[in-house]
Amino acid sequence: MNMDFFDKAAEYLPDECFKTPPDIGVLLGSGWGEALDMDEVLVRIAYRDIPGLGGTTVRGHVGEFILYRRGAKLVAAWCGRRHFYEGEGWEPVVLPVEMLRRMGCGNLLLTNASGGINPALRPGDFVIVRDHINLVGANPLIGPHVAEWGERFPDMTEVYARRFAELLHASANRLGLRAMDGVYAYTSGPCYETPAEIQAYKAQGADVVGMSTVPEAVFARSCAMRIGGVSLVSNLAAGISRQALCHGEVVSAGEAAKPKMKALIGDFIDRI
Repeated sequence: MNMDFFDKAAEYLPDECFKTPPDIGVLLGSGWGEALDMDEVLVRIAYRDIPGLGGTTVRGHVGEFILYRRGAKLVAAWCGRRHFYEGEGWEPVVLPVEMLRRMGCGNLLLTNASGGINPALRPGDFVIVRDHINLVGANPLIGPHVAEWGERFPDMTEVYARRFAELLHASANRLGLRAMDGVYAYTSGPCYETPAEIQAYKAQGADVVGMSTVPEAVFARSCAMRIGGVSLVSNLAAGISRQALCHGEVVSAGEAAKPKMKALIGDFIDRI
């Protein structure tokens, strides 16, 4: 990857972003962009103004960076993400994580919307990601080794920290939310999966499927960050649902679940 790409973005961010390492970074996926409960906003920047990142191109992604305080916690939140299917390479996809690394942030919460594969799931449920399956056959770490990003061959035995999964479950239980552990299958998109593909993913052990999160998780784990992952089941996957799939359904599910998402993120941040 092009290090100048990241350098220019870091130079644009104000000094306030680098004064004190955030207690946690948050990367908000489809529908999660407004799920923040903030006491004091310190920095707010539109993605389109950050060199190399650019505005989000997907409905349901707000597209702004916010550095804020919640109680005694300092939080760096990326509201919306760039995707590999947008065709601009890995740099915009992992840029938020690289900026967090440069800020000295060691904790990361990744969120997304997904299609439910496990028959126990229904739209509106939450899945605490315990592992993932990369079905894309590509990896953001491919290329010349960058020592600052960790070892050449990073261990992926525990990408998603058990402790963070425990805290997410504790938050969900306190709030009365339906949540279960699950495996997230990552596909490139932008088309939805076929029913046959969904059955294949189910046979491999996937509980939900989506088009994000795994690249950022792989990159962050290589950089020795502790990672939590949570997915909102926005719809049932192809062949499980009898309805045709559309992105509007994903956006609508996020709108309906917004109070629950805000409560879950806030309670989790309070616990770390």
